[in-house]
Amino acid sequence: MIAENAGANRIELCDNPAEGGTTPSFGMLKLVREKISIPVFPIIRPRGGHFVYAIEEIEIMKADIQLCKQLGFEGVVIGLLDENGKVAYDETARLTEMAWPLDVTFHRAFDRTIEPFEAMETIIRAGCTRILTSGQVPDVNKNPALIAGLISAAIHRIIIMPGSGVRSQSIAALALVTGAKEFHSSARINVPEPFFTPVSMEEKFVQTVADPAEVAAMVVALGEVPAVQ
Repeated sequence: MIAENAGANRIELCDNPAEGGTTPSFGMLKLVREKISIPVFPIIRPRGGHFVYAIEEIEIMKADIQLCKQLGFEGVVIGLLDENGKVAYDETARLTEMAWPLDVTFHRAFDRTIEPFEAMETIIRAGCTRILTSGQVPDVNKNPALIAGLISAAIHRIIIMPGSGVRSQSIAALALVTGAKEFHSSARINVPEPFFTPVSMEEKFVQTVADPAEVAAMVVALGEVPAVQ
């Protein structure tokens, strides 16, 4: 609700952000669907780590996609690779077909592919509608040229959405340099645990949440870029 109230127009919903995001629980999915009015795309990822999945893990992903359809979500987020750093076309196409009519975003597994332009073409053929990418570097601000190149090569066949390192200070420049019209940001901040913990435990829990001020600042910054309006 923080992101929606601050002006975001879509949410990628995930659990375990420290692991890059995993599929939320049924309880979270159900509550979010009831409380959030903007489009929500849950990530379909049964575990952290690499993106080469066993047959059993793909079965879990299929079940989670069916659940997201039943709950009425607008889209899902997936990403599958093979052992050689290429997009796992058959599995991606099957999951995308199963998800229809939901939108399907291919997540930052894309950034671990061996050849990004070939990977983009494979993802397009598989039926995905969007690619989330940091330009194959940890911080998207370090390689905007690849983002711009992908957008140019896509010729409006798929949306290229920059993410990882997108903040209010950089989002307008990224929009101008790349031509991107959609952006992904966690806008995350870490909130220390405010409750009592015995000193003997020698630890404090930290909760990761979205920063409403940062979300709102990004919305304002993008609104001032004519090409994105």
